[in-house]
Amino acid sequence: MHLDLRNRRSVPSRLLAEPGPNLQQLRDMLNIASRVPDHGGLVPWRFLRLAPAAREALGQLLAQRAIERDPNIDEAGVRKERLRFSHAPEVVVVIGCYQQAHRIPVIEQQHTSACVCFSLLQAAQATGFSAQWLTGWAAYDEIVQHFLGVQPNEVIVGFIHIGSAKEELAERPRPTLDSLLQEFSA
Repeated sequence: MHLDLRNRRSVPSRLLAEPGPNLQQLRDMLNIASRVPDHGGLVPWRFLRLAPAAREALGQLLAQRAIERDPNIDEAGVRKERLRFSHAPEVVVVIGCYQQAHRIPVIEQQHTSACVCFSLLQAAQATGFSAQWLTGWAAYDEIVQHFLGVQPNEVIVGFIHIGSAKEELAERPRPTLDSLLQEFSA
């Protein structure tokens, strides 16, 4: 397993297809993704793998919720929501589980769970797959959260779509290091 991080990029979920990882590859990716900085060792995340039938049911719920949220939504918009989780062969939900009354601030717990999402993207690429980290309105919708079993002390940090890229993507503009780096001297 070798990963050239200089070329890391996300592939839009609609451009992800079979083959996806087998169960052992996915488990390896999740183990890799779990090796993140974790102040206090709280493990403030959990994974939820969406089985194909669950993704279809979630798509039906998203279509229904889209209509409830916007009664004027057109059929193409409803279809987009219904198919949102149907493109990639694997979708893993990273759920942040935060302890409010702990000496480790919640923001540091949030940073850790976000690192898990990014680490899962890297693990997918290192295993020969492509991936995209998405949230969108569904991540914040209470009905969707309830459907997925998200508890009151939890949040959806990301939907990680994993599969094989259907096409080669052009590189997008990236910031130069000189535009990002400053030196502080006292």
